[in-house]
Amino acid sequence: MNRLLTLITLCGLNAATVCAQSNADIIVSYDDIAPTVSGAPSTQHMTLLASPSESKYFNDISLWSDSLSSTPEGKRQLNEIIMATCMTKGVDGSISIDLRKGPVKTIHTYVFNRPADNTITVYGKWGDGEGYYTEPSDEQKWKIISDSTTEILGYECMLAKCDYHGRHWQAWFTPEVAVPFGPWKLRGLPGLILKARGDGGFAFTATGIEKTNRIISPIYSPDNYSKVDRLKALADEEYAKNNSRAIIKAKYGDSVRFENTDDDEPLYDGLKHSLEPDYKTKKQ
Repeated sequence: MNRLLTLITLCGLNAATVCAQSNADIIVSYDDIAPTVSGAPSTQHMTLLASPSESKYFNDISLWSDSLSSTPEGKRQLNEIIMATCMTKGVDGSISIDLRKGPVKTIHTYVFNRPADNTITVYGKWGDGEGYYTEPSDEQKWKIISDSTTEILGYECMLAKCDYHGRHWQAWFTPEVAVPFGPWKLRGLPGLILKARGDGGFAFTATGIEKTNRIISPIYSPDNYSKVDRLKALADEEYAKNNSRAIIKAKYGDSVRFENTDDDEPLYDGLKHSLEPDYKTKKQ
């Protein structure tokens, strides 16, 4: 069985003095699976950098893109890379651009966990703008099921359950890795969360774990983010997804034409498609 963590165990004994909070001890890759309006689940590839004292959850392409975009020269380089990979010239001299071919940022989520501050800070895009919010880090009240165990990536894991922001979660964590974090905002267990399942088809599964000393860098270009209310931001996201054509036309005029004109396309419903459907039931 894997034993990752003499270093992490030592750091956990005295994280404030033994380990610098700006460096991670482990890097974990996760598959983030969620239901979509089409009915087929989507899978996003996410990364967790973590030490016993803090963590950062993000998408690698988004981090790379935001890093380059944080400087004028970097923006120029990023545009050149995207154009080189996405642009195709036809034999007749025509040019077509398919952004799906290139390293284009499509995932806006960053989650920072800092238990010393008793906060979780989430950066993202809801509706038409980027924003951030904070919440207390003690809202997840886990019940550990000590007699239910399984093995994931060579680590013995225990089961825990909790209700959080409108969904019931089951999480499998390993006390062998003394890091109280996991995918997304899930945290607060005595070990790294390697797998989690929420009702409605949501799931996070670790696909790899390694030691690292990478810096847990802060968010790039923080001035681009405005403070938002979590519940309102989630409601704005649903409105934007279901009224995207009207929003685009209001912004650019009636001259805009859409290739897909199916008026019966399925709608986004937070009760089915949001990790946190409590915005549908709580008063804002």
